[in-house]
Amino acid sequence: MSRMVEVVIDSVRVSLTNQQRIVVLRENNAERYLPIWIGPYEAEAITIALQEVEVARPQTHDLLKNVLKSLNARLSRVEIISLREDVFYGNLVVETDGQIINIDSRPSDAIALAVRWHVPILVAQEVLQIAGIIPEQEIAEQDKPTVEEPNSSEEPLSDERLSVFDDFLKNLDIGDSPDSSSDEDTGEENPKPDKL
Repeated sequence: MSRMVEVVIDSVRVSLTNQQRIVVLRENNAERYLPIWIGPYEAEAITIALQEVEVARPQTHDLLKNVLKSLNARLSRVEIISLREDVFYGNLVVETDGQIINIDSRPSDAIALAVRWHVPILVAQEVLQIAGIIPEQEIAEQDKPTVEEPNSSEEPLSDERLSVFDDFLKNLDIGDSPDSSSDEDTGEENPKPDKL
């Protein structure tokens, strides 16, 4: 069997392109991430457990936890053991009566149970090597726009575009402010604002 690496849940996200959900796992004490596409219901089940939201009635994963407890079984860990044809395969490791039982599971369901039982999530090293992502600092820095670089998608500010603000300022009624005394009172011209 492949060496197993412990991971934690980094986040549960929604794809902006197709509204699918992704759970992002992060390797313990490392900057390697494993994104896994999951269904909306499983994403909700994971999020509810992570945020410790109380629900009126048990959800499916709560029900499975209650069934295991009533059978004097306990979940000791969950595993993501393989990746075949873009499908991740999971495993529940359950202890009962001194025996270890491995139960085939989708990773999304296994993770939803792991957050309820507060047990480790393990991923096979070969799965992390195939599908893991290590962000590179150089790429991240290249993507950040600097102050000196103009954004090519924006039009440069022209006098024509700024004339709207100039017209607004000319027609602005300032009222009776102390600086708006008439020319006759002070004998001085009121200074006009600089053009934009």
